[in-house]
Amino acid sequence: MVRRVAVIGAGASGLASIKCCLDEGLEPTCFERNDDIGGLWCFDTVDCGRTSVYRSVIANTSKEMSCFSDFPCPENFPNFLPHHQLLEYFRMYARHFDLLQHIRFKTTVLSVKKRPDFSTSGQWDVVTETKAGQESHIFDAVMVCTGYYQEPLLPLASFPGIETCFKGRYLHSREYRDAEGFQGKRVLVIGVGNSGGDISVELSRVAAKVFLSARSSTWVVSRISSQGFPFDMVITTRFTHFLYWLLPSAIMKRIGFWKFNSWFNHTNYGLASVKRYFSLFCWFIELPFCILSGTVVLKPNVKEFTESSAVFEDGTSENIDVVVFTTGYVFSFPFLEDSVRSLFKHSCSLYKCIFPAQLEKPTLAIIGLVQLTGSVMVGAEMQARWVTGIFAGSNKLPPVTKMMADISKKENNSPEKANMWINFISYMDEIASCAGVKPRVLRLLLTDPRLALTMFFGPCSPYQYRLVGRGRWSGARSAILTQWQRALKPLQTRVLDDSSDSSSSLRWLCLLALPAVLVAGFLLSKYPRPWWIPRAGSHL
Repeated sequence: MVRRVAVIGAGASGLASIKCCLDEGLEPTCFERNDDIGGLWCFDTVDCGRTSVYRSVIANTSKEMSCFSDFPCPENFPNFLPHHQLLEYFRMYARHFDLLQHIRFKTTVLSVKKRPDFSTSGQWDVVTETKAGQESHIFDAVMVCTGYYQEPLLPLASFPGIETCFKGRYLHSREYRDAEGFQGKRVLVIGVGNSGGDISVELSRVAAKVFLSARSSTWVVSRISSQGFPFDMVITTRFTHFLYWLLPSAIMKRIGFWKFNSWFNHTNYGLASVKRYFSLFCWFIELPFCILSGTVVLKPNVKEFTESSAVFEDGTSENIDVVVFTTGYVFSFPFLEDSVRSLFKHSCSLYKCIFPAQLEKPTLAIIGLVQLTGSVMVGAEMQARWVTGIFAGSNKLPPVTKMMADISKKENNSPEKANMWINFISYMDEIASCAGVKPRVLRLLLTDPRLALTMFFGPCSPYQYRLVGRGRWSGARSAILTQWQRALKPLQTRVLDDSSDSSSSLRWLCLLALPAVLVAGFLLSKYPRPWWIPRAGSHL
């Protein structure tokens, strides 16, 4: 019987895990090695050996699509939150649900080991350390919430000469805080993901020249979509998800290629090719202008470094003063004993990206170690709801053989297992089904058609998973129906007179859409997935 739960980390995943434990009547104790909540979103002005966002970071997902499912973000907050406002939201959440009393700050977890009677008890020995010394604890279950961004990946071996010849400075993006110290420098940024695009653009304002080395294709996506609404609120809908389920992938790829290239031709800029459609996505829309104006110069992969320059694979070379590696992170759980850590190599080797399937007792859960096409925060909260339900006995896991078969199937469907992106709605619905909280849109169409149509054609926001089942929230319906108002509120600081009324048009649109909802619900409930549509959890 699980009662006492250790939660490691007080970031977004850790806070959600504490709250879910309390909802299930469990007794959580959270260990946080820093003196504040927020994890990597707790900005630190100096490098103190932990992962932190840099000064200019703004969230890539909008507030309505990344908030906790029973705690909407304040309507006056901007749609895309700078790190300090996202941290303030976390603090509001922690205060509202009285979570801080369950957190032990400045406490480092040194080891998590199975107890000698683990095969029967499922308990863990946890050793922590503070300034006062070490302390041992016994817990019935452990939730690891340290996230994906743990250890910086610095592939120096792939860049001959960087350690032996190059006389300039090199650093990983984890050490980067702001543009101070880069004035007048010739900077090479390696890696063209979100961090690479962000840092390149920021440094281009002060550096003498910025070169951006790209190995893979990258599509630049604006956070702003049609009518100026947040992109993820417009595109992350059950209707769009249904189209991906229904239509051949070649058609959907062509539509996506046309949409992304409607702003500018990525091939002309050297960023992406139609042959590599599903590659990386960069949300920093200033990057194309910087390339257009020459303040950022795109380069191929680096072949080698000399004392003062980088030689690229196309034979060109550039004098370089500083190299910034935006090459990502690798997860590591040094506090877990080897026998446990060896059970999984990456998130795909965990059952539903959460449980080590071969562990004798399901009392260890990895929360937030999943790469979604939407908000990881929302996915982590859903994971925590399911996991704490299992700990409390209201949910159960299938036999080990079935879990291993599920893991093998998903690993085989992913050509890049360790770096797999999972469709947001597919994954959320999958975990919600396991937890018994998945909404039934077709059933709602008969009892609450307005809500059903909003859920199907509108954003698949987190509130949808608080309508039914354990943890049901009475405010979920209202939150769904008012989400667009909260998105518009921070924009209306200067209200203009607009006499046009689109409400009648919207009502007609909903009536015309009704048959589509009925057909979609019938097909999804009666027929299996067509062979050309990726399964939930397959590589996107």
